[in-house]
Amino acid sequence: MADRSHIAYFRNFVFGVEDSLVSTVGLLSGVAIAGMTSHQVFVTGIILIFVEAISMAAGSFLSESTAEEYATGSETLSSKSYLSSAVMFVSYFISGFIPLVPYLLFPSATAFWVSIGASLISLLILGIVGAKLTKTRMTTNALRMVCIGGLAIGVGVLVGTMLGL
Repeated sequence: MADRSHIAYFRNFVFGVEDSLVSTVGLLSGVAIAGMTSHQVFVTGIILIFVEAISMAAGSFLSESTAEEYATGSETLSSKSYLSSAVMFVSYFISGFIPLVPYLLFPSATAFWVSIGASLISLLILGIVGAKLTKTRMTTNALRMVCIGGLAIGVGVLVGTMLGL
């Protein structure tokens, strides 16, 4: 059985990567399909990644430290809360560039599909890696990650389509 702190780090890593891929590609796809240029989509994405990486790290720190205070009855924090928030920040920040880079390389219409494809492939890989680490069924874990993430991406595209008309 894994150490409890390692579970928190793993949870923050998976959450950071998944949330970054899904929320970033969902927003980028939505604003791209609504008619923004590649440059506008890229700038929007950079702002999103910086703000959300910090927000997610802060949320991780606050939830971990509050849970730690609850569990120990003490206001003294261990390094676990700090490390968990760092894992969240780094995983969110780096993963956000996967759906964003296509808007730097391609026109908006092409980048739209490349961004979605790269994000879905990354979610599939995250599901496979997660299954290997947790020794669970690879197919189930990978498909669950892609389906749930894909649904959220679809919402971004749908809202962008509706508002862009």
